[in-house]
Amino acid sequence: MTEPLDTGRPHPARVYDVLLGGKDNFAADRAAAEQGLKVNPNAATAPRENRAFLRRTVRFLAAPGIDQFLDIGTGLPTSPNVHEVAQAENPAARIVYADNDQLVLAHARALLTSSPPGRTAYVDGDLRRPAEILAAPALRATLDLTRPVGVLLFAVLHFLTDEDRPAEVVQTILDAVPSGSYLVLSHITADHDPAAWARFTEVMRAQGIPARLRSRDEVATFFDGLDLVEPGVVPILRWRPEAESPFTDAQVALYGGVARKP
Repeated sequence: MTEPLDTGRPHPARVYDVLLGGKDNFAADRAAAEQGLKVNPNAATAPRENRAFLRRTVRFLAAPGIDQFLDIGTGLPTSPNVHEVAQAENPAARIVYADNDQLVLAHARALLTSSPPGRTAYVDGDLRRPAEILAAPALRATLDLTRPVGVLLFAVLHFLTDEDRPAEVVQTILDAVPSGSYLVLSHITADHDPAAWARFTEVMRAQGIPARLRSRDEVATFFDGLDLVEPGVVPILRWRPEAESPFTDAQVALYGGVARKP
């Protein structure tokens, strides 16, 4: 179920919105982001490049025919959103967005509207309880889980600690979709600048936002049993770039990958 809207406590989706330069956030979110940026200025770079990774990967899946997407940990709408990218390739594409923040869901219902041939739906759900998301009537009415689905986990798994059993969470989702489905994910890492990201993580934890940054090898385990698409699990700047980025892998600090379920 959606977490109660507590404007005095920061939420990951709204802090992310601050880092993207958005306006759908509260004083507590802005304060948390400001403290995080003080200890690690690169924290603002990761969200922007993550959006570019979203555009490239969703386009990659939609162009050859994936027309169903499940985006968990949607965050506040920031154009172009998943349905805009997917439906530019196939207007009949269907997208289910899932999040556990009231503000996200309210904005999603207002702003994430489908093109006429396609469809969008919104699920009140927490990634830590994937079975509830998969059983949601809105999802079942929108996606045909007997046909391939693009499962999208952009910059969300690092909010699951080891105690949340993230590998089991991902496997539960993949078990529910058929062969030919894809997993796309991005994940913050401290590999390039451990000290700066350790400070950032501690600041977020003190604000009530726990995080578990993972190495490349740890991120790669989420793709176990799947067929990785080239170039594999890499810094997101290196995943099929369309233009040269002004940033470095250390500044962006995100690994990403795309893999197909055999």
